Amino acid sequence: MNLPSVDALFTTQEERDQKNQEYVKDISIYEITDFPNHPFKVKMDDKMLETIESVRDYGVLVPALVREKPTGGYEMISGHRRKMASEMAGKETMPCIVRNLSDDQAVNERKRRSSGSTGK
Repeated sequence: MNLPSVDALFTTQEERDQKNQEYVKDISIYEITDFPNHPFKVKMDDKMLETIESVRDYGVLVPALVREKPTGGYEMISGHRRKMASEMAGKETMPCIVRNLSDDQAVNERKRRSSGSTGK
Protein backbone atom coordinates (compact mmCIF):
# COMPACT_ATOMS: atom_id res chain seq x y z
CA MET A 1 0.00 0.00 0.00
CA ASN A 2 1.38 3.41 -1.01
CA LEU A 3 0.68 6.14 1.51
CA PRO A 4 1.23 9.81 0.70
CA SER A 5 4.26 11.48 2.27
CA VAL A 6 3.87 14.04 5.03
CA ASP A 7 4.91 16.74 2.52
CA ALA A 8 2.16 15.63 0.15
CA LEU A 9 -0.39 15.91 2.95
CA PHE A 10 0.66 19.27 4.40
CA THR A 11 2.09 21.25 1.49
CA THR A 12 0.74 22.33 -1.85
CA GLN A 13 2.17 21.14 -5.15
CA GLU A 14 3.42 24.69 -5.72
CA GLU A 15 5.34 24.61 -2.42
CA ARG A 16 6.87 21.22 -3.28
CA ASP A 17 7.87 22.42 -6.76
CA GLN A 18 9.35 25.62 -5.34
CA LYS A 19 11.43 23.62 -2.84
CA ASN A 20 13.18 21.91 -5.77
CA GLN A 21 13.92 25.13 -7.67
CA GLU A 22 17.27 26.86 -7.37
CA TYR A 23 17.56 30.43 -6.18
CA VAL A 24 20.27 33.02 -5.52
CA LYS A 25 20.84 34.15 -1.95
CA ASP A 26 23.50 36.12 -0.05
CA ILE A 27 24.85 33.62 2.48
CA SER A 28 27.21 34.14 5.40
CA ILE A 29 30.58 32.64 4.49
CA TYR A 30 30.59 31.10 7.97
CA GLU A 31 27.54 28.98 7.07
CA ILE A 32 29.32 27.42 4.07
CA THR A 33 31.45 24.32 4.55
CA ASP A 34 33.69 22.68 1.97
CA PHE A 35 32.51 19.80 -0.14
CA PRO A 36 33.69 16.54 1.53
CA ASN A 37 36.96 15.22 0.09
CA HIS A 38 37.30 18.26 -2.16
CA PRO A 39 40.39 17.31 -4.22
CA PHE A 40 41.44 20.85 -5.14
CA LYS A 41 43.31 23.24 -2.88
CA VAL A 42 43.01 26.99 -3.15
CA LYS A 43 46.48 28.45 -3.71
CA MET A 44 47.57 31.88 -2.55
CA ASP A 45 49.15 32.92 -5.86
CA ASP A 46 49.09 36.06 -8.03
CA LYS A 47 45.71 35.12 -9.52
CA MET A 48 44.28 34.71 -6.03
CA LEU A 49 45.62 38.12 -5.00
CA GLU A 50 43.89 39.60 -8.08
CA THR A 51 40.66 37.83 -7.14
CA ILE A 52 40.84 39.18 -3.58
CA GLU A 53 41.35 42.72 -4.91
CA SER A 54 38.44 42.30 -7.35
CA VAL A 55 36.14 40.99 -4.60
CA ARG A 56 37.20 43.83 -2.31
CA ASP A 57 36.41 46.40 -5.04
CA TYR A 58 33.35 44.90 -6.72
CA GLY A 59 32.14 41.98 -4.61
CA VAL A 60 31.62 38.47 -5.95
CA LEU A 61 30.33 38.88 -9.51
CA VAL A 62 29.49 35.23 -10.25
CA PRO A 63 27.57 33.42 -7.49
CA ALA A 64 29.04 30.25 -6.01
CA LEU A 65 27.06 27.01 -6.14
CA VAL A 66 25.96 25.46 -2.83
CA ARG A 67 23.43 22.98 -1.57
CA GLU A 68 21.61 22.98 1.74
CA LYS A 69 22.86 20.53 4.34
CA PRO A 70 20.24 18.48 6.18
CA THR A 71 21.82 19.55 9.49
CA GLY A 72 21.71 23.25 8.58
CA GLY A 73 24.06 25.50 6.71
CA TYR A 74 25.34 24.99 3.19
CA GLU A 75 27.90 22.85 1.39
CA MET A 76 30.11 24.43 -1.27
CA ILE A 77 29.93 22.70 -4.64
CA SER A 78 31.73 25.31 -6.72
CA GLY A 79 33.26 28.62 -5.68
CA HIS A 80 36.00 27.79 -3.19
CA ARG A 81 38.30 30.53 -4.59
CA ARG A 82 35.50 33.10 -4.39
CA LYS A 83 34.79 32.12 -0.80
CA MET A 84 38.44 32.43 0.19
CA ALA A 85 38.70 35.76 -1.63
CA SER A 86 35.61 36.96 0.23
CA GLU A 87 37.15 35.95 3.56
CA MET A 88 40.45 37.66 2.71
CA ALA A 89 38.64 40.80 1.49
CA GLY A 90 36.75 41.06 4.78
CA LYS A 91 33.34 40.21 3.32
CA GLU A 92 30.88 38.38 5.55
CA THR A 93 28.46 37.18 2.88
CA MET A 94 28.63 36.11 -0.75
CA PRO A 95 26.00 35.44 -3.40
CA CYS A 96 25.29 31.75 -3.94
CA ILE A 97 23.06 29.70 -6.15
CA VAL A 98 21.30 27.28 -3.81
CA ARG A 99 20.46 24.10 -5.72
CA ASN A 100 18.89 20.87 -4.52
CA LEU A 101 21.46 18.21 -5.55
CA SER A 102 21.98 14.56 -4.66
CA ASP A 103 25.51 13.44 -3.76
CA ASP A 104 26.09 12.10 -7.28
CA GLN A 105 24.74 15.26 -8.90
CA ALA A 106 26.93 17.40 -6.63
CA VAL A 107 30.07 15.43 -7.56
CA ASN A 108 29.26 15.67 -11.27
CA GLU A 109 28.52 19.40 -11.04
CA ARG A 110 31.74 20.04 -9.11
CA LYS A 111 33.75 18.17 -11.76
CA ARG A 112 32.00 19.96 -14.61
CA ARG A 113 32.52 23.41 -13.11
CA SER A 114 36.12 22.85 -12.01
CA SER A 115 37.15 21.98 -15.57
CA GLY A 116 36.22 25.49 -16.74
CA SER A 117 36.68 27.56 -13.56
CA THR A 118 37.78 31.18 -13.82
CA GLY A 119 37.79 31.96 -10.10
CA LYS A 120 35.92 35.25 -9.77
